[in-house]
Amino acid sequence: MAFSVSDRSAVFAPTDVLPVAATTLRPTRRKGVLLPILSMPMLVLLGLPLLALLLRLDVVDLQQNLASPTVVRALSLSLLTATATTVCALFLGTPLAYLLARRSFRGRRIIDTLVDLPMVLPPAVAGIALLLVFGRRGWLGTPLEAAGISIVFTPVAVVLAQLFVAAPFYIRSAAAGFAEIDSELEQAAALDGAGDFDVFRHVTAALAWPAILGGMVMTWARALGEFGATIIFAGNFPGRTQTMPLAIYLGFERDLDLAVTLAFVLLAASFAVLWVVHWGLGRRP
Repeated sequence: MAFSVSDRSAVFAPTDVLPVAATTLRPTRRKGVLLPILSMPMLVLLGLPLLALLLRLDVVDLQQNLASPTVVRALSLSLLTATATTVCALFLGTPLAYLLARRSFRGRRIIDTLVDLPMVLPPAVAGIALLLVFGRRGWLGTPLEAAGISIVFTPVAVVLAQLFVAAPFYIRSAAAGFAEIDSELEQAAALDGAGDFDVFRHVTAALAWPAILGGMVMTWARALGEFGATIIFAGNFPGRTQTMPLAIYLGFERDLDLAVTLAFVLLAASFAVLWVVHWGLGRRP
């Protein structure tokens, strides 16, 4: 049987197929409300206390309390020790971060656990552990005291306490940055005659700089808010070892408005740090 051109076009016309295809490819997204409703309790739990803190704050009291000697001393000491802690974490933690990123060796899991442990260890336990090592009768404290060097209850003790609990944040971030660097780039720089330090400085560290900077920022923020290990190992002496979290603890017992002011300062600093990490360094919020 012969078919005409019109018959063939009728047979092969895609009119019967297009509606089915269009129906099949049409998106079937449904915007339900169950998931947002289930998310609300946690959002309320996270946001309500911060809202209460902001509403409790008075602008006049904030200006007066920020000018008080207690707040000035605590804020100055906190900024100084947190910065010193971050610098120490940069120089002392970078070799360990690079080791964990580039080497596989026996006992690696133990070192990984040791690095992560301060992040989950109760701060009071960290303070006691530091006291047993650097205290006047500690393992290293005794010979240091004999040499006329005292660490406990000094600003150095504040830095050591902050470094113990905050350095893992830098080490983990820097190690992740180093692990993402292609080793062939380092090998190519070495073949061009660059030394090990030049390769690390101009290739590895330069490419991993966002992760390094992010780790430094998080370390600084964690050091700024350290409380438990500091109060046990360094004490709470105004002008010498009293950081902002310790001043909040003392102010809560004596002057609630002063404690609220210090809490607001720490909240603002933490928000600024997260803003830098999420936006300034190109990370997703």
